[in-house]
Amino acid sequence: MADWLMSWAVAALIFQQILGLGEWILAVFFLEVALLTALTGQSAGQRLFHIRVVRFSDGGQVAPLQVFIRTLLLCLVIPPLITDGQSRGLHDRISGSVVVKA
Repeated sequence: MADWLMSWAVAALIFQQILGLGEWILAVFFLEVALLTALTGQSAGQRLFHIRVVRFSDGGQVAPLQVFIRTLLLCLVIPPLITDGQSRGLHDRISGSVVVKA
């Protein structure tokens, strides 16, 4: 939620004169989450809440392709709402990642 609000604010500042702000918010959200997660293991919102994304198999840094898949599925909204017994969203299960405390 924090990442979405930050993306909304950035998109509103940069693209305020362009119609279809919703698409720009989604684009900013995707870029922010994908880039920061690939580079640091956590998006800006995850950093605020002291959580990070790691590989499920060994707790290592998530590969860029895994981050891309995870973020793309996250943007579809439904995968994060479908969780398993370990509270992992479908986007995490498909990408082989898990969110842990930082």
